Amino acid sequence: MQTFSMTSYLLQLLVSAFLAILFLQSGIDKIVDRPGNLEWLKGHFAKSPLSGMVLLLFGVLTLLELSAGVLSAIGFVALLVSHNSVIAFYGAVLSAIAIVALFFGQRMVKEYAGAAVLVPYFLVTLVAIYLLGS
Repeated sequence: MQTFSMTSYLLQLLVSAFLAILFLQSGIDKIVDRPGNLEWLKGHFAKSPLSGMVLLLFGVLTLLELSAGVLSAIGFVALLVSHNSVIAFYGAVLSAIAIVALFFGQRMVKEYAGAAVLVPYFLVTLVAIYLLGS
């Protein structure tokens, strides 16, 4: 079963790299273009029950995304160096939580197309959790 073991390891590396890139880029963008992101989000949530909480939720989401990206990146390196998937697993779990938060926000503003776009990313995080946890 050497082939299965190598395939599993390769999938763990790839999914960790994918989540690291996805969430580091998104989190860093929220920091670099904070005013632009906040302005857009305030307009996006203006008519939703979350309208008064945009600043708080933006901070929480930024922290979630950066944490998911950093853990996934460190987990990728740990997988390369020691074949240890624990850190990458927690990065995948935080990634799933971040996507659920994004999905919740999109549904609250009735942005159904935007919510639907998140489903494939969520499925990738579920596969990542499965691969990295086994």
